[in-house]
Amino acid sequence: QEITSMPALELARRIKDKEISVTEVVKAQLDIIYKKEPAYNSYITVTEKEALSQAKEVQKRIDEGELNHSPLAGVTVAIKDNICTKGIRTTCASKILADYIPAYDATVIEKLKDAGLILIGKTNMDEFAMGDSTRTSYFGETKNPWNIKHTPGGSSGGSAAAVAAEEAHVSLGSDTGGSIRQPASYCGLVGLKPTYGTVSRYGLVAFASSLDQIGPIGRNVPDCAALYEVISGYDPKDSTSVNSAFSHSQALLDDVRGMKIGVPRPFLEADMDEDIRRRFHEALKTFENMGAFVELFDFEEVKYCVQVYQVISCAEAFSNLSRYDGVKYGLRAGGYDNLEELYKKTRSEGFGYEVKRRIMLGAFVLSRGNYDAYYIKAGKIRRLISEAYRKAFERYDIIMSPVTLRTAPPLSEKKSSSPGKFSSLTLNSSVNLAGLPAASIPCGRDKKGMPFGLQLVGKWFGEKDIIRAAYAFERTMPYERPEGELM
Repeated sequence: QEITSMPALELARRIKDKEISVTEVVKAQLDIIYKKEPAYNSYITVTEKEALSQAKEVQKRIDEGELNHSPLAGVTVAIKDNICTKGIRTTCASKILADYIPAYDATVIEKLKDAGLILIGKTNMDEFAMGDSTRTSYFGETKNPWNIKHTPGGSSGGSAAAVAAEEAHVSLGSDTGGSIRQPASYCGLVGLKPTYGTVSRYGLVAFASSLDQIGPIGRNVPDCAALYEVISGYDPKDSTSVNSAFSHSQALLDDVRGMKIGVPRPFLEADMDEDIRRRFHEALKTFENMGAFVELFDFEEVKYCVQVYQVISCAEAFSNLSRYDGVKYGLRAGGYDNLEELYKKTRSEGFGYEVKRRIMLGAFVLSRGNYDAYYIKAGKIRRLISEAYRKAFERYDIIMSPVTLRTAPPLSEKKSSSPGKFSSLTLNSSVNLAGLPAASIPCGRDKKGMPFGLQLVGKWFGEKDIIRAAYAFERTMPYERPEGELM
């Protein structure tokens, strides 16, 4: 089996058994990246020099037995380009930060380095994580490895495409309203959005601080669980961080007998692709056959999720992006006469259309006269959504739905969200509003061969239950490598 197509945990075991060296792994990975990258545009920056240097250090630490505790030592990881990396540019796929080089590592990057993972590059994304298709990137759109005429999803599209195309073994993304789960679904991968606070956000460039969460993407459940174990844990640098221990080996049980699974009725009444509807019902039957109890339940609060998400995320984006002013760091426009003009010119030149649109929406909902009517009201409805989830979890261990209402749309389509009142964002954003953990796991393919995912939502800090159910399902439907003209 080729090094780049090997499951991450198996590769780490072979490295420890001295069957493969870390340098061999990095060189094989770089070969694949340079061969495929022009077609996919998964990466903004490939860190060849740093990765080869890191490989020698990690090999030494493995040989000395220093990394015996690490499940993924020597494995390559791709990093979404809104996570700060010391000495390596972090652009957020925006012109305004096109040449920004952080002076520090994000906490998750420190954890990856401590665990001996090799940072292979920074991946493409929607600008400042605002989008669902990786088309708003200043560095050009990313293409789906299953079919390059289709989107890989977003905003973590580059992180998903890199793993699907075997340009990295695992990757990190960030999820504000489905930005890990949706691209994982479109690219036939496993993506985990952890409970809010279980993974430090220190060093993640903020979009909407109360919704953002870093999480892992992998080609199978064990790899994803192992990466989550590496990056999770308390961080004193993040005031929202919580102390929660997680062991991937203890979570990898394939027995779901007696597990109670709830399916929100509105999700099944939505206008979704028939292939997805059919395979979703088959998935429910699979869980029943494995001994789980499956039941439909009413969840009317979900219909307000998109509006609440838009108000809160845009308000927080307006606040967070005010720091990009052309003075402290990033782009500085020329030809200005005073400070106000500098701000205006820098932001006009530096931000793309979608980012400007959301900043303006945020300014509107936070303005005098609108604050109570929009922002305060959105906060109240957010509490109702959280309460509805709390009541549902009194009856169920996990809640299940499709991740999206359709498979990856063509890049030529102007809008990739589903039309109508009930969209794929409805399926995903409620999870972020409530701060819950959720995973996307491959569920099948449509008639055109494009993959789609099954969403498993857990109780607060219920990652173990999600991974248990996901692993049980994966044993019946293992990952299939994309077969396309470029693979």
